[in-house]
Amino acid sequence: MAEEIKKEEKKVEVGKIFSTALKVILGLAFFALGLALVGRWFWAVLTVFKGCIGLFLILAGIITLAIAKE
Repeated sequence: MAEEIKKEEKKVEVGKIFSTALKVILGLAFFALGLALVGRWFWAVLTVFKGCIGLFLILAGIITLAIAKE
């Protein structure tokens, strides 16, 4: 009976390790793909970033005014 419980625990540990390793590998693959695409479309990403600066400043101003109002 005790041996069966130990085998069950080992199966659970192996499954958890495999799941974690798969998530890490998938995360690294997405990270590498993202870097490659940003490098390929750098100027387009830069244009989008420049376009978002104004909206970000408007949002920061609204939040600042909301805090100052209180």
